[in-house]
Amino acid sequence: QLTLVESGGGSVRPGGSLRLSCAGAEFTLDYYNVGWFRQAPGKEREAISCIMATDDTTQYADSVKGRFTTARDSAGTTVTLQMNDLKLEDTAVYYCAAGSATHYGDGCDDMDFWGKGTLVTVSS
Repeated sequence: QLTLVESGGGSVRPGGSLRLSCAGAEFTLDYYNVGWFRQAPGKEREAISCIMATDDTTQYADSVKGRFTTARDSAGTTVTLQMNDLKLEDTAVYYCAAGSATHYGDGCDDMDFWGKGTLVTVSS
């Protein structure tokens, strides 16, 4: 079982920014579609972004479109989620996950590996 590690969570006021990072502990991410997901207390897990392995095309949930940006570094080792204009409702545990593009093609519906999550708290 391979491991993903998220970092960069924390507390911020509404309107603030945070940047999350996701890295594979034993592998690089360049052949994987990488998604960011979040789960708020009492709510179901929500898929919020996906970056494709083939060409780094990105997709976003409507709830974060225009505020969040996901990107892969040139070495393929890290995928980031830049979160701007954070709102109270963005408070959640954020997870990254990776799915083999070879097996599944484009998209983040099928993920092979998950991180343990990092907490983002937006409060005034």
